[in-house]
Amino acid sequence: MQLGFSSTILSRDKADTLLLLSACLFVLLPHTGHVSWWVTPACGAMLAWRAWLTLTGRRLPTSWFLLPIAAVLMLGVYQTFHTFLGREAGVTMLVLLLTCKLLEMHAKRDLFVVLFLSFFLLLSSFFYQQTIASALFALFATTLLLTAQVAFQYTGLVPSLKQKFKLIGTLIAFAIPLTLCAFLLFPRIQGPLWGLPNDAHNGRSGLSDTMAPGGISNLVLSEEIAFRAKFDQPIANKSLLYWRGVVMTDFDGKTWRPVPTDSSKPSAELDFSGKTIKQEIILEPQGQRWMFALDLPTGLPIVSEGRVGELSQSMELRSLEPIVQRRRYEISSAPQYRLQPNVSPSDMDKSLQLPNGYNPQMHQFATELRQRYSNDNDLINAVLNFFRKEAFTYTLEPPLLGINSVDDFLFKSRAGFCEHYASAFVNLMRAAKIPARIVTGYQGGYLNDVDGYFEIRQSDAHAWAEVWLKNRGWIRVDPTAAVAPERVMQNLARAIPQRGFAGLVGNAFSGISWVNALHMRWNALNNSWNQWVLNYNHNTQRSLLDSLGFKNIDWAQLSLLFFITGSLFIAMIAFPLTRNKATLTALDRVYFSFCTKMAKQTASRSIEEGPAAYLQRLKIVLPADRLPPVERFLNFYIAAKYGKHDLSERRVVQGLKALLAACH
Repeated sequence: MQLGFSSTILSRDKADTLLLLSACLFVLLPHTGHVSWWVTPACGAMLAWRAWLTLTGRRLPTSWFLLPIAAVLMLGVYQTFHTFLGREAGVTMLVLLLTCKLLEMHAKRDLFVVLFLSFFLLLSSFFYQQTIASALFALFATTLLLTAQVAFQYTGLVPSLKQKFKLIGTLIAFAIPLTLCAFLLFPRIQGPLWGLPNDAHNGRSGLSDTMAPGGISNLVLSEEIAFRAKFDQPIANKSLLYWRGVVMTDFDGKTWRPVPTDSSKPSAELDFSGKTIKQEIILEPQGQRWMFALDLPTGLPIVSEGRVGELSQSMELRSLEPIVQRRRYEISSAPQYRLQPNVSPSDMDKSLQLPNGYNPQMHQFATELRQRYSNDNDLINAVLNFFRKEAFTYTLEPPLLGINSVDDFLFKSRAGFCEHYASAFVNLMRAAKIPARIVTGYQGGYLNDVDGYFEIRQSDAHAWAEVWLKNRGWIRVDPTAAVAPERVMQNLARAIPQRGFAGLVGNAFSGISWVNALHMRWNALNNSWNQWVLNYNHNTQRSLLDSLGFKNIDWAQLSLLFFITGSLFIAMIAFPLTRNKATLTALDRVYFSFCTKMAKQTASRSIEEGPAAYLQRLKIVLPADRLPPVERFLNFYIAAKYGKHDLSERRVVQGLKALLAACH
């Protein structure tokens, strides 16, 4: 029997399909920033096509029509990646296959294929981001997927979308305690459960192991956090915040590179005085081997995993393996030091070499300076005064330089970023027979008052110089400070204000205290998320169990503890549910009101009597003039309760109440 109400709302099948399409859209959204440029419009077109077919009630395309489309898409994947293997190619294929499968849903089996593909793609989004925001987004997408799955399971009277969301929200709330129990207590092994393909860590931004004009100025456009640092004492002078990274000695006329490490040579001679500064560093994954410390580190980093790094003769901290996971370590540094003060001149050859045939004007200028200043200190100060007094500018957008890049910079453009000044300074020093080299790393940082960590971002990337002086060793000289001292004493934004819309927005919000406080709290929350969620490993779990009194527990005992705790959580959830009596739906409440009304007037309904049998008995006992409204009520109730229709529960209940009022 069809319910006797006209409706302009969507049919149930259409509404459920559009809900599934919406859920798939939210699954695909996190991948739009990572897949190739053509994949997003292709997926958008297929989703729009599927939505149009649903709204217009047209048939889905045949398999013979879809196969050529799928073949063209797979050909596009191969043309883009030249393989079907690896993370990027694999994720791209899954994204395309999901949208194709939505056009081939003919049975409930196809629905489950779409749902499983969606859950897998949702999981793969964590290859790219594992932030709090991405986790919340994934939780919302999971809620949509589960709601869509439940929507297809109903027969008969279908609850409203709000009620479906409420049901899934309740189920997720029940699952959260058990999830937390599994996260905290499930035995953790050292090392990953599986290996990732070779391209799994591509696309990470970070300091390179080479330096050429434009390299660092491109990096500083990123506001991503490179690492966080906390000190054991207040740091009053921000000019001390030089974070040593890569030391580069080889120069081919354009690009600087570090020299290979010779493990057979003894460690560098280092004398330091004064108080050392202890730091706790939380280094973000960047795919390189470089680790950072305040200039100058006094030894190897201290980590819970054992020895993970080495200290080169140039006092670079290098990881034994590429850093593809967040790493926490402690290290001490000495701001006052003498590094290799008694090195023989033969060991300085590499720090004096310059490529032949480049930068003749620079060589002539260095010769004139050397003739004028016999003392190395005086010559260094003369070059810094040259940068300071001449019309040099500090900019992120310097003009392009020719083959003789140092000549073009010193005597023509006179505009550049830190790598230009450091490279030109070291070239001048070497041409004047003073050993010199490049050091790249980070300078500065922003103190987050909420958690006490300095936040060092990619925008703090910097390059400076080191020169070797007799009896003093290697000393730091930052030529950028001669041109833009505010870069060292404050930050890059003070030295080079942002322009355009970004600068307008930044200036508008920079002076609002509550905005800055909210920003710091959000960064502190992310830091806690990184340490206690993303970095929750075997050692962290051991520390937690030790603090709870479970010392020296093995994996079998931990598994038993997890099973017992999980069972208790399940019991706590299940026990209140067993005490709850079954609640009547609004539809059944109207039906029981009808039964009460009939019992007062004619005949009561037996407990075992269904509505159809009750109707047959009422036809016998009721007068003919009272039977039609009763028959209409019960037939409507039977169709609403057990039949298939497209009306909402609210509209059905309203209609049933109107029919009940007519029964007397």
